[in-house]
Amino acid sequence: MKTLTKGALLASTLLLPATAFADSYSATIAAGHPPVFRWVKMLDEAFVPAVTAKLEGTGHSIDFTGQYGGAIAGVGEELEAVEAGLAELGTCQSLFDPAKMAAQNVTYYTPFVSDDPRTIGTLMHRLQLENENMQRSYADNGVVYIGAPMVIDDYLLMTNFPIESLADLDGRKIAAPGPAINWLSGTGAVGVSGNLTTYYNELKSGVFDGVIVFASAALPGKLYEVAPYVTRAGLGAQYAGSICANIDWYEGLPEEVQTALHEAAAETGEWYVSALEGAVQTAFSVMGENGATITEASDDMRAAWAAGMDNAAQAWAKGLDDNGIAGSEVLTTYMGEMRAAGATPLRDWDSE
Repeated sequence: MKTLTKGALLASTLLLPATAFADSYSATIAAGHPPVFRWVKMLDEAFVPAVTAKLEGTGHSIDFTGQYGGAIAGVGEELEAVEAGLAELGTCQSLFDPAKMAAQNVTYYTPFVSDDPRTIGTLMHRLQLENENMQRSYADNGVVYIGAPMVIDDYLLMTNFPIESLADLDGRKIAAPGPAINWLSGTGAVGVSGNLTTYYNELKSGVFDGVIVFASAALPGKLYEVAPYVTRAGLGAQYAGSICANIDWYEGLPEEVQTALHEAAAETGEWYVSALEGAVQTAFSVMGENGATITEASDDMRAAWAAGMDNAAQAWAKGLDDNGIAGSEVLTTYMGEMRAAGATPLRDWDSE
């Protein structure tokens, strides 16, 4: 057997990749929202423990630091923070970063499609693994899709005045996130851009009269205190973002660590949806117990609302087409897949 001299052994070790000796990594996770919200809570309660468990016995570990509530990135700034390397991981919020994650916003341009967040999360996860238009959103911005779709339960209206018909919205200032402002077209309401971090104070101070929101966030945000009239309008469950990673950091990790991140994200996604499903009913119960008036919009009201909307989905898709992203293909694929999954849209946004 040939024996290496001390010098030869040293030289041979210097030729090995640095990652062969790096068994401990550091990762900052950025989120613009505070941890009171489930898509932030899931990071410390599900994702981090799952990654740690996956890495047991591999010789590798990751030391995580959570920077939430705008500590290093505000709402909609998470992707940029991860891209710049200010954080290794983050909640890439397509809803609040529509310029860079345009294709991912297909659900917000197609309301009244499905109230089932699990179905939407499953489809959007698969599309981001398979659809090149969605993959570009990550590749073009220096990040990698990790998983754990942040799906949102069925959107509703919370107002400081009762709603008996669409006419009651006429002239009222209603806040909505990102492209959800389009949902107010045809109602006579004045759409105002907003997000959950400011809704309570702005409702309290009279900046607007109501918000388009969802029950699982309305409860921790205590919106029922300032907008006690809850109208379940069936605007639909939505996809808002996922965990992403800085591409340089990710590609510097051993394959088994990369695999651990994706497998942990899959478990986190299930943790998130299961917790969400339980939280929705709790939210309605607690809000009702605290004085909220909860009503179901009639089928006629929902049908009239959907029929009166501009078809923003078509304009959105054409705008992407004109910019080299196959928006029409994304729209057609999403709507077709949702129908195949059992959804019955109130409007065929893709074929009108």
